[in-house]
Amino acid sequence: MEITKYEHATMILDLAGRRLVIDPGNFLSLTDFPDVVGVVITHEHPDHWTPQNLGRILRDSPGARILGTPAVVTEAAAAGIIVEPTTAGMTASVDPFELSFFGGQHAVIHSSIPVIDNVGVIVNGDFAYAGDSFALPGVPVTTLAVPAGGPWMKLAEAMDYTLAVAPKNAFTVHEMPLSTWGQDLAASRLDWAAAQGGGVLHRLAPGETLNL
Repeated sequence: MEITKYEHATMILDLAGRRLVIDPGNFLSLTDFPDVVGVVITHEHPDHWTPQNLGRILRDSPGARILGTPAVVTEAAAAGIIVEPTTAGMTASVDPFELSFFGGQHAVIHSSIPVIDNVGVIVNGDFAYAGDSFALPGVPVTTLAVPAGGPWMKLAEAMDYTLAVAPKNAFTVHEMPLSTWGQDLAASRLDWAAAQGGGVLHRLAPGETLNL
């Protein structure tokens, strides 16, 4: 299985000529989506999905299943797009990808802002991504997508999260709020955290691929 990172929080996993798209948000520059069998949306914020990007995916891959939180289901329906609801503890099979969902809530941004649903996803028991949270996968995983920056987090939390999961491979996501200097700082600290568990942090630019 290969994973290609795109801008901010978008990732595409490739296996046996089929593709799974995760969080196609509003920073994404990619416009072509052939061979997509499934889409996972962790929560409703536009940096993680847009109706326009879902429309592009369905244009190129009309049979793709889209899975997201209940709020995404409602918002997508207003654009004429069918999304299947996901909740923590649920599993789904989108051949050749086996998905299990965990977590349940977005990290707190501020006491004045309501906490929304957010589901992390484990793919084929190997790769985990928690969306906008530090929810633990609950099972050992080899590869972890780690957030580098955002209004809901601090770097120390990302470091502790990486230490707790102890993946063999990690790479940074959710870095668009950071300057180049900030991204470098986050990567250096997360590289240290990954190394404590015998792992490696991979600094992927948009369009770069990691073999899992």
